[in-house]
This record gives sequence, C-alpha cells and structure tokens, in this order.
Amino acid sequence: MPTGNPAFMQPKNVSPELAEIVGPGPMPRTEVVSKVWEYIKKNNLQDSKDKRTINPDEKLGKVLGNDPINMMKMAGALSKHIS
Repeated sequence: MPTGNPAFMQPKNVSPELAEIVGPGPMPRTEVVSKVWEYIKKNNLQDSKDKRTINPDEKLGKVLGNDPINMMKMAGALSKHIS
C-alpha cells in the first residue's frame, strides 16, 4: 500500500519564473521543493549566521521576493508559482 499523501504527488505546472530554477513542469510539489533547495544550496543562498533565512539571488527573487525570507514561509511563496 502506498504511503504519503497522493495529492502531493500530483504533477503540477510551474510558472516560467520557477521553471528557470527547477526546470519545466509539470512535476510533483515535493520535487519542486527539493529542486529549490538544491538551487539554494548550490548557490550558497542560506544566511551564514541563521541557516533558516534564505537570501534570494536575482533568479530566486522572482519567485520568493527580493527580501530575505524564513524557510518556513518559503512554501507559501512557492505556492503562488505552482498550479
């Protein structure tokens, strides 16, 4: 029997701005979040003193906004780019 929430596994479309980071959709929301984290770590966008804070670069700023954002609020910002 499958585990987890099947709704999270439904492929979703991503906005053009988000596709610049995660690649073209559709893809499950879980994969989107995973690829965003890969991008954050690859580009060293976590604050050096508070790892919970993300400092968006120009590309990520188009999705999350240009101001530093707490990782707990990142899902809400991402949801605006997932349909």
